[in-house]
Amino acid sequence: MLQIRKSKERGVADHGWLNSHHTFSFGHYFDPQHTGFGPLLVINEDRVQAGKGFGTHGHSDMEIISYVLDGALEHKDSMGTGSVLHYGDVQRMSAGTGVRHSEFNHLATAPVHFLQIWIQPNVKGIPPSYEEKHFTAAEKQGQLRLIASADGRGNSVLIHQDASIYAAILNGDQPLQHTLANGRTAYVHLIRGRLNVNGTELNGGDAVKVTAETLITLTNAEAAEVLLFDLPY
Repeated sequence: MLQIRKSKERGVADHGWLNSHHTFSFGHYFDPQHTGFGPLLVINEDRVQAGKGFGTHGHSDMEIISYVLDGALEHKDSMGTGSVLHYGDVQRMSAGTGVRHSEFNHLATAPVHFLQIWIQPNVKGIPPSYEEKHFTAAEKQGQLRLIASADGRGNSVLIHQDASIYAAILNGDQPLQHTLANGRTAYVHLIRGRLNVNGTELNGGDAVKVTAETLITLTNAEAAEVLLFDLPY
């Protein structure tokens, strides 16, 4: 079964310096029909204006993943980690017992565009930790590239949850398939472009919940970049 989440139906927060589209309930936006999907709690598509950003704030017991789409995202945290992320960079921060961090647009002349993803961990009270990896466009071209997993396999970032996140860049009619094991569900989020998921058309910003299916087929892609979340039921 497929349940579509249209881009235009997402929650919107426009603070001038920040424009954010919320796939799930977040902050002042609440929709009882969209409060997460399994352990996947947040997908925020954020655009931060030049020189602006999120001041220092705290998190605990959450897996926080940043997927940069354009521009430069500067990160600093209470663990002493500091970095500037660009397109292709994936950052994972396990908040654990508690961490404070800030995220700013590193550029003074252009916005930064990124996805902020929160996944509920399957363990609590662990020491906070940080990791980042770079995945080239070539690695994602025409295939589902594993970017996050519970065991860090395939040089993916490690998340503390029985979940796998794949990224792909697709163009053309050649189908790309992903098999779901028994008791698994999936969430497919189309970042940009156009794509069919099991025959259902998605456009940039659209997503689909996949339940009671064993095979996901992606086809009819036009300049598509997509994330596929393989999740516990």
